[in-house]
Amino acid sequence: MDIISNATMNKEHYYKTTIRWTGNKGTGTSDYRAYERSHVISVENKTDIQASSDPAFRGDKTKHNPEDLLLASLSSCHMLWYLHLCADAGVIVVDYLDEAKGTMEEGDNGSGKFKEVTLFPLVTVINFSMIEKANDLHKKANELCFIANSVNFTVRHQPKTISLK
Repeated sequence: MDIISNATMNKEHYYKTTIRWTGNKGTGTSDYRAYERSHVISVENKTDIQASSDPAFRGDKTKHNPEDLLLASLSSCHMLWYLHLCADAGVIVVDYLDEAKGTMEEGDNGSGKFKEVTLFPLVTVINFSMIEKANDLHKKANELCFIANSVNFTVRHQPKTISLK
């Protein structure tokens, strides 16, 4: 009985993404400078994402790179949890904008890792009386965010909340 109970409590979700390299200029990876870093990120029934590496790593500056997408994932996940919590708490959000920033450091061997990410949500609520609760809910959103719980660096928040009246 306990095994069945535990099994039903833990839900697993599976995701599938296809990455297709499109940067072969005719000679493959015959040399570090001989190929483009361009690739396509595909998820069934969704719009493809044209991607590359960061320009610092010979990438195309007009395409999304993994670092952009990591920041976007953290910011988006936080926002979705935050809006959910606000709806449950009776905090009426009418606008949300976040300009997330992250710091990545390169290692001597060419590896790298993010040191931290800071989210800067600008939230507009319908009434001044909701501002304090709106600000408090960012902490709970961070605790629940799937992506923030999956990274091994600090995700900070510097929210600003304004009201229509």
